[in-house]
Amino acid sequence: MGACAYTVAFDGVEARLVEVQCAVTPGVPGFAVVGLPDKAVSEARERIRAALQALAIALPSKRITVNLSPADLPKEGSHFDLPIALGLLAALEVIPADAVAETVALGELTLEGALVAVPGALPAALTAASEARSLLCPAACGPEAAWVASCR
Repeated sequence: MGACAYTVAFDGVEARLVEVQCAVTPGVPGFAVVGLPDKAVSEARERIRAALQALAIALPSKRITVNLSPADLPKEGSHFDLPIALGLLAALEVIPADAVAETVALGELTLEGALVAVPGALPAALTAASEARSLLCPAACGPEAAWVASCR
């Protein structure tokens, strides 16, 4: 099973669209994140695992692979937590894959499954708008992201 979610990677002041490809396949159980992730992105595995467990969602004993595309663009920050979790939930058919694919998401997950504010909501909202996608972000980032609506 596979699914795609979307987020952004920051390249200077520009937010570039990143496709978060999630595959859940038979094999030795594991959770890998590839596509030039930094330490914070790599650690998303543990935050997502704990957050889903806190929400009573068990990960299967399968191989989970997350590819962040384009692979040559550095991915930095904890804002990748939410889109990886959404892509994973869509791949597991817990949530609709088509709804996830229409959204640009960013947000850090706590171990209890709550969302923490992250920087970059405004450039992410601009990118989402330019791609005709909605933006999903922590409520604390909403006022910053809402500036995009007033600029149109």
